[in-house]
Amino acid sequence: MTVPSPLILVVEDEYPLQGMIEDALIESGFATDILSSAEEALTLFKSGMKEYRALVADVNLKGALSGWELARQVREREPTFPVVYMTGVAADKWASQGVPSSILLQKPFAPVQLVTAISQLLNEVPPAQD
Repeated sequence: MTVPSPLILVVEDEYPLQGMIEDALIESGFATDILSSAEEALTLFKSGMKEYRALVADVNLKGALSGWELARQVREREPTFPVVYMTGVAADKWASQGVPSSILLQKPFAPVQLVTAISQLLNEVPPAQD
C-alpha cells in the first residue's frame, strides 16, 4: 500500500509564484491545491473533503481576507495546524499578526526554503489520533 503524498493547501495570488511553489512541492513528494484567494481556501478547508497537512499562505491577498486572517481561522478549527507565511513586505507584522509556531518566508525565497519549512512543521505535529 502506498502512502498518499501529504496535501498542502497553498494560497498565492501571483501566478508565476504559484508555478514555482507547485513545482518545488511536487518534486519534494507533496501534493498541492493552489488557490488565489483566502476565501476559496477557507471554504475548501472547512468542507473537510480533503485532508490537508499544512497551509502555505501569502500574507497580502486579493479579497477580503488576508493570509494572517486565513491562518487564524484555520487554527480555530485545528490548533496545531502547520502554517507557513510568505510575504515581500509584511514581515515586520509577523510577531503581531502571525499564529504561534508558524514560519515566515521573506520573498523572494528559494524553493528549498519552502520545502524545509513545511517539512520542519510537519515533523513537529503529532500524528492524528484515529
